[in-house]
Amino acid sequence: MTMRKVPPYFKSVLWSYSLDACDPTRMKKTIITQALLYGSFTHWKWIRAFYGDDEIRNVLSSVPASTFRSKLRPLVEAVFLFSDWNYA
Repeated sequence: MTMRKVPPYFKSVLWSYSLDACDPTRMKKTIITQALLYGSFTHWKWIRAFYGDDEIRNVLSSVPASTFRSKLRPLVEAVFLFSDWNYA
């Protein structure tokens, strides 16, 4: 991963953060989760290009499944070929 800034259009999903202070490497869990929960396919394409599917699946397996709405989970599963949800 190269160090670059989060694109300006991420302000809509990272509303409680200063984009200038967002380090995409250090904040990957937050950025990936917020993009999947609140972002558009533009956000999804960026996280896929920046982090790659393996890293996204790794993050998804570390967050509780209840973080994602039940209607969103099948879409995430289909797009990222993921099924290893972390159930409490």
